[in-house]
Amino acid sequence: MSKVVLITGASSGMGKLTAEFLSDNGYTVYAGTRDADAISNNSSLKNIYIDVTKTDTINSAVETIIINEGKIDVLVNNAGYGLLATVEDGTDEEMFNQFDVNVFGLLKVTRGVLPYMREAKSGVIINISSFLGKIGLPLLAHYNASKYAVEGIVDSLRFETLPFNVRVHSIQSGLFGTNFVKNGLVANAKTTAKDSPYEKLVSHFVPIVAKVINEGPNPQPIADAVKNIIEDENSKIFIPVGAEAETFIPLRKALSDEAFEIKVKETFGI
Repeated sequence: MSKVVLITGASSGMGKLTAEFLSDNGYTVYAGTRDADAISNNSSLKNIYIDVTKTDTINSAVETIIINEGKIDVLVNNAGYGLLATVEDGTDEEMFNQFDVNVFGLLKVTRGVLPYMREAKSGVIINISSFLGKIGLPLLAHYNASKYAVEGIVDSLRFETLPFNVRVHSIQSGLFGTNFVKNGLVANAKTTAKDSPYEKLVSHFVPIVAKVINEGPNPQPIADAVKNIIEDENSKIFIPVGAEAETFIPLRKALSDEAFEIKVKETFGI
């Protein structure tokens, strides 16, 4: 019997690619999306409606999978987006929404599947995080904070699930060629306004990040990493994937806080 995987945020980008890749490799994959037609052209995937900000949709999806399959072997928490805003400009609503999806949504989906994994004494939870969970960049403080939170959840949750043979991992993604700039980035209007006091920083920094994402490599390494974690019981806890992650995360460990900040300034021209 094949392993049953639930992946959130599977309508596009690395989430969709990972869902299709796992399905092609024999896994039974439930692709969680908010769009009923997002994966209709791929009959091997099982589309299931999930809005990670709405607890009832999470509970309904988990219940449906359990009824259909009797188990959930793997959860891939992939749903997320980025807020582009200064700390000065970020609104209450923007702050909450950023954490509602990237942190609270992840916690709620994890909460939903854990009873079944605990009872089965088996399971794998993989959180698609970011190298920005270990490094700060301007205009991304809210997104950075959400990914730092994800890293902290992994650190703690592993101890809770240890007695039940449930593994918890983080993939610290670098920048890949996805639709993130178009579909996964929300910009604060004041921050991006021409008369913003931060206009110089925005006009310098945003094109750098947008170019790297728009022209970045195919996110297949993320899908490969997910599959490797599932199949390797001795997989590392935190796995950097992509050029930025593989460069900056080791540096973060090797350098002092001050030296690392200087390296980031030099790299991004800040």
